[in-house]
Amino acid sequence: MLNTVVNSTPIISLYDIDKLDILSKMYATVYIPYGVYEEVCIDGDISERTLLSFPNFSIQHITNENAKKYFKTALHKGEVEVMILADELNADICIIDDKLAREYAKHLGLTITGTLGLLVKAKERGILDLVTPCMDAMIRNEIYISKVLYKSIKKLANE
Repeated sequence: MLNTVVNSTPIISLYDIDKLDILSKMYATVYIPYGVYEEVCIDGDISERTLLSFPNFSIQHITNENAKKYFKTALHKGEVEVMILADELNADICIIDDKLAREYAKHLGLTITGTLGLLVKAKERGILDLVTPCMDAMIRNEIYISKVLYKSIKKLANE
């Protein structure tokens, strides 16, 4: 199984549709940068207890704090820490939804996916029955998914 570093939006999106366990089932270790932990637990609505109820979730501090200065201020602390931590740990994949952060991650040579890509992979592995109800629930929770992307993901998921 692969190791991943995950950003706040995928954690929040999956938590809000009661599918946070997908991360635990898909990856050997799910690394959560401390900046992401702050966003989802300290500043957000997810309890640390809930987040750490998954034995393969690990909150990690980045070791190279100085590396943050090389990123545009348009990125959130969590997004920056996802990329730095993924590099430090030589993670197999990063889960990031923000378009600008994804561009930075690609430029750094990191392998990335987003929440919707994760859902498609979960269906392919038999962890999830259907992707469309998950997307519908995300939309109800005010996660924006364009009509084009929605149709594209439905097609990828064979739904």
